[in-house]
Amino acid sequence: MAMRRESSRRASGAIARLERLQHRFDPGAEAERFALLRQLERTALRTPGAVRRLHELACVALACPDSPRVRQLAGRLLSRFHLREDLRRYLRRLDSSGIAGTDTRFRFFAPTALWLARRWPRQLAFDWPAWDDPERLREVLALLAVHGETPGLDEWDLGLRGWLQRMCPPAMGDAAFVLRRLAARLGDPFVFERVVDGMDAPMVLRAGPGTPSRSHGWRMPRRLTWQRAAPSRERPDLNVELARQPVVRAVSPREGRCLIDLALGAMVTHERDLDVFSYGDPCDVRVVDCGAGLQFVAVGALPERRLLLESVYGYLTLRNGVPTGYVLTSALYGSAEVAFNVFETFRGLEAAATYARVLAMTRHLFGAEAFTVFPYQLGGAGNDEGLDSGAWWFYRKLGFEPRHREARRLMHREEARLAQDPAYRSSRAILRRLGEYNLYWQPGQQRRDVMGVVPLANIGLAVTDFIALHGGGEPDRGTARCVREARRLLGAGPTRRWSAGERQSFERWAPLVLALPGVARWSPAERRALVAVMRAKGGRRESAFVRAFDAHPRLSAAVAALARATRP
Repeated sequence: MAMRRESSRRASGAIARLERLQHRFDPGAEAERFALLRQLERTALRTPGAVRRLHELACVALACPDSPRVRQLAGRLLSRFHLREDLRRYLRRLDSSGIAGTDTRFRFFAPTALWLARRWPRQLAFDWPAWDDPERLREVLALLAVHGETPGLDEWDLGLRGWLQRMCPPAMGDAAFVLRRLAARLGDPFVFERVVDGMDAPMVLRAGPGTPSRSHGWRMPRRLTWQRAAPSRERPDLNVELARQPVVRAVSPREGRCLIDLALGAMVTHERDLDVFSYGDPCDVRVVDCGAGLQFVAVGALPERRLLLESVYGYLTLRNGVPTGYVLTSALYGSAEVAFNVFETFRGLEAAATYARVLAMTRHLFGAEAFTVFPYQLGGAGNDEGLDSGAWWFYRKLGFEPRHREARRLMHREEARLAQDPAYRSSRAILRRLGEYNLYWQPGQQRRDVMGVVPLANIGLAVTDFIALHGGGEPDRGTARCVREARRLLGAGPTRRWSAGERQSFERWAPLVLALPGVARWSPAERRALVAVMRAKGGRRESAFVRAFDAHPRLSAAVAALARATRP
């Protein structure tokens, strides 16, 4: 017993020492890091917390290695982590840790859940003890049955779980069965999502061969970068950083599918969900290389999943091939809303410098010159994590500022207090108030036509008003008429050479084109350019749409004017 306690103390000391070395990268630190990882690779740990800490330290060493042998050792430790005896001892207590060999419990959104059900049907089941209202599933039970099963359903009450056990194939989890059957029966993916998300079902992805894990969910980059110095804490100059162009590499649809799967796996194992990854288009995936081992996998949405106006892309952040966070941008009007997230394990690794590269990437892909941070990123809209991290000050110190008068007054008051007392920290209540308003950054003169200022949601209201007035109460017939009228107005429209996405885009834009005032007075060149914009929205890369829209000054001005003139 005494020997076990001594071994446990040595292991705890080794982990603590390894944690203190996380941000040290001198030669002495490299030798000690290697020795500690090698020691812990062969040491049985006595608590689930110690197992988790070792796993996270290995992930950091893999992402930021200071030598080839450290990288190789960290990779080997992670690749065999699911075989560790101490992990098997604490499996249940390490649920949803993302460690290979552990289960993941989460209320997956419909598209992610269906992806899991199709890839790992044996492993995906309902988490019944965590389900507050499983009776929601009973309402769709009849949709799961073929016609020959209906006499039994009508006569016998086997209970919800009893019927699922009887209907479900032996080699399939009950959640996978329900999801796959509903997707087949409902047909329309939008209806499927409404039904599944409405059930609000907690699920469990049982660990199995190839199931997503953070231990195995990384890729070998083409070139490794070694960490030679401690992470910089200096704040970057955004004007300088935006002038640095990243290297963008297009990938094949096959590699694009693999990268989307990598992104989905990273989100699953961090209990997150991002629609644009779930609806990612393998034909619109690029790798953006920012140097020093930092890359972003840029993922655009399938044409049928794109928004009417702004272009939304998701990005998986990779450091030496290891997922360390994710980004979401929404671009239009030479501007972009940016949501920046770093996974907890990797916080403290040059977040400000990484964010500056995000802005440079967004400028390069979309021509964005102005950037907006919406309240949720700042701790608003119930985001306690943003409040805890002091996210508002992170952006403010980079030069972002609010435009709202009350927010500016409060900002100046807090900055004055900080100037008087460098140890001063804004209270949680103050941060919550500051987080209610957008922050903006742009060089030069302030613009009104940027994301967060132009009320793009009002365009939807304008289209609703137009359809109500001219659609005759029959949306399908009204849309068809809009397409015909838009074709006549513009003197062009879809041909056989257009893709399905391009034709759908023209159809979706037709009511908006007719609602825009004065299009008939545009020059023939301006109307041809408008047709090109409509087509680009459904083209291979949605970023091309943003460039085309922003290059059409009359169109962008007309859309902004319509948005401002329309009232709820």
